[in-house]
Amino acid sequence: MTTGDNGTLGACIVVVDDEPSIVDAVATALRYEGYDVHEAATGRAALAAVTELEPELVILDWMLPDIEGIEVGRRIRERGFDTAILFLTAKDDVQDKVGALKAGGDDYVTKPFSLAEVVARVEAILRRAGASAGKDGAGDVLQFADIRLDEARHEVFRGDTELELTATEFALLRFFLLNPRRVLSKGQILQNVWQYDFGGNSNVVETYVSYLRKKLDPLGPPLIRTVRQAGYMLEVRD
Repeated sequence: MTTGDNGTLGACIVVVDDEPSIVDAVATALRYEGYDVHEAATGRAALAAVTELEPELVILDWMLPDIEGIEVGRRIRERGFDTAILFLTAKDDVQDKVGALKAGGDDYVTKPFSLAEVVARVEAILRRAGASAGKDGAGDVLQFADIRLDEARHEVFRGDTELELTATEFALLRFFLLNPRRVLSKGQILQNVWQYDFGGNSNVVETYVSYLRKKLDPLGPPLIRTVRQAGYMLEVRD
C-alpha cells in the first residue's frame, strides 16, 4: 500500500479521465473517504502512474485522447500488475461491459454517475481484492480502545453507548481511527476531512475536536490528546 505525502494511510487510487471536472469531483470524493488519490489525464500518464505507484485501484475512463482506456487496462494486466480497475464510460451496451471485464476490469460504471455510486463500487472492489481503505486491514468496522465505528451502518459506539455524531464529527473520528497512535497535524486533518485549507485557519479543527471530546470523554478516559505545536493523537494514556 502506498502512503501519500499527506500521511493518508488509505488505499492508493489513480483517477484517469481527460475531463478535469470529472477527475476533480471523483478525486475529491475519494480523498474525503481517506484514500490516497493521484490524477492522470491520458493513457500514457495512467500507465506511468501505475508503474511508479503500484496503486490498489485505477479508475479509468474508456475514452482517452491517446490510448483507449480498455487498451490501458490490457497493458496493465500484460505488465503483470494486479491493480484493480474500475472503468468509467458512456458506453452502456452489454458487449462493451463484457469487453471491459475481459480486458481486466473489475467493475464498470456508466456516465452520468453519482459520486456515491463510485465510492460504493470502489469500496466493494477493494474488499474483494483484499485491499483496505484503512490502516492494518481496517474495513467497514474501525475499532480503537472501547470505540467502535461501523461505516456501513454509520454507527459509533463507545462501550455500550451509541453516540449521535454529525457527518463532520463522524468523518473526523473516522480519520483518527484510521491513524491511531499517530500525530496528525491540523493541515492533514483539514485536507483529509474537509478537503479545504480554509486559508490556513485551523480553528475549524480545534472546534470539531472539541465537539468530539464532549461526546467521547463523558463515557471514558480521554483518548484524543493535543500534541503541542504538532497536532492531535488518538491514544490510550496510562
